[in-house]
Amino acid sequence: MSTLHNQVNEDLKNAMRNKQELELSTLRMLIAALKNKKIALGGGTNVDELTDEQFIETVATEIKKRKDSKEAYEQGGRQDLADKEIAEIKILEKYMPAQLSDEEIEAAVKDVVSSIGEVTQADFGKVMGQAIGKLKGRADGGKVTEIVKKVLAK
Repeated sequence: MSTLHNQVNEDLKNAMRNKQELELSTLRMLIAALKNKKIALGGGTNVDELTDEQFIETVATEIKKRKDSKEAYEQGGRQDLADKEIAEIKILEKYMPAQLSDEEIEAAVKDVVSSIGEVTQADFGKVMGQAIGKLKGRADGGKVTEIVKKVLAK
């Protein structure tokens, strides 16, 4: 069993014991998303068989959903629901690896650019593909896009 999955189960038990409703519902949603991921990959609902990479990918997807919902709620004037989404994001972020700083992302992007060789703005897709692959799970895609554009503009 993955240590990340063990951590989710332990946190779920603690949330039940401490009657933390928001954390409890968020963790139940995460477990359901993990089961759905396992089903989509073919192989039943045993989430213990998911790799750490698949686990992190699923958590990142759930965080992205919450961020999108938060923005929609804020545009609709529902700050109470936006605050709930923010709280859920904080709970889910505990299961993500530490995010890289802008400087670390820029260094990784420059490594990709140097490995490709001479690049222009037209090579944006090629650089992005390799950079996202290298930074998967450790950096937000939007942030990587922003930094790749900045590096290619130089």
